Amino acid sequence: MVKKCFLMLMLLISVASVQAQIQYFEWQGGQREYLVKTPSQNKEAMPVVYFLHGLGDNITRLDNEFHFQQIADRFGWVMVVPQALPQSGYTMWNAALSSSNIDDSGFLMALLDTLAVNYPIDLDSVFFTGFSMGGFMTHRMAIEHGDRITACAPVSGLITHTMASYTAVAPVRMLHIHGTSDPVVGYNGNSQYFGGNLGLSVEAILNYWKNANHCTSEPTIDTLPDLHNDGLRFVRYTYEGDAELQHIKVIGGNHTWYLNENQYDISYFNEIHKFFTKGNGGNVGIAEPQISMLNLWPNPTTGQCTIEVETDSSAELIDLQGRVMATYPLKKGTNQIDLSGFSEGMYFIKTAEGFVGKVMVGK
Repeated sequence: MVKKCFLMLMLLISVASVQAQIQYFEWQGGQREYLVKTPSQNKEAMPVVYFLHGLGDNITRLDNEFHFQQIADRFGWVMVVPQALPQSGYTMWNAALSSSNIDDSGFLMALLDTLAVNYPIDLDSVFFTGFSMGGFMTHRMAIEHGDRITACAPVSGLITHTMASYTAVAPVRMLHIHGTSDPVVGYNGNSQYFGGNLGLSVEAILNYWKNANHCTSEPTIDTLPDLHNDGLRFVRYTYEGDAELQHIKVIGGNHTWYLNENQYDISYFNEIHKFFTKGNGGNVGIAEPQISMLNLWPNPTTGQCTIEVETDSSAELIDLQGRVMATYPLKKGTNQIDLSGFSEGMYFIKTAEGFVGKVMVGK
């Protein structure tokens, strides 16, 4: 009996702890819920990143899956995770997909004003990202509030036809990520699950933001390294303009937020952070390593290759099939590795810290 009471007490404490993380905001005569995760080492003028959940989801479950405190600590972000209200039996953002009088757009910006009073955030570094329905809502926020938002990164979400009829208030840096095999929110705008058309196709979305951001017509195309046997290919399209537009086309990608960088060629959070830090819109946390940051020469090489690193580390030689061909210990400074025993072709060299470089081996 004592043991049972103890377990019940611990359960109640656990539930209370989870509930204590939820904060409340008065809006339209009701209470709205949200989570805030600040970096363990706070500093002045921190970037604020909104994460908007998908249809039917809730912020407690999402926090248990994504561990927003770890993301806040890693990138130096103030993470804001608001909760959508129920509509037709599901928690759902009003992204103008259906008729609703819920002013989610106003709520999210009013919440930002309140956060600015209570947290040391930088209002020149305001970012939005979201998945699925949260991606739809991220597009709406960019269209309606691009004059206050630094950059947006919707994942697997579309611009609804209603929002497509509006002109964006200002150019805003935009990264749209979408899988070509998504059956829920299709790349062409259709849904196998909900039936019919949900919004603009990805091609039409890019055209919308190319016009809004005054981008050049032809993109720079970069195929990301295929380092894992994940059945996916990630291709980045970059359009230059008044505000940069990027699209990561996930060939074979499903309706999934690809999170584990040890399992997939990229982690969406890493790519989003790289995009946010690339701009000139204020303080955006800790810079993420780029492929070009691994310094190696000569390239191409017929044998010896010199690698320069800033700390003791190790590196893997990876072929185009994602197979690890060799591992090398590295000392701080310059290191020479011998590639003369490998077949001609392109290889990737990846350090333990995640720095990646391409090297061409010839004879």
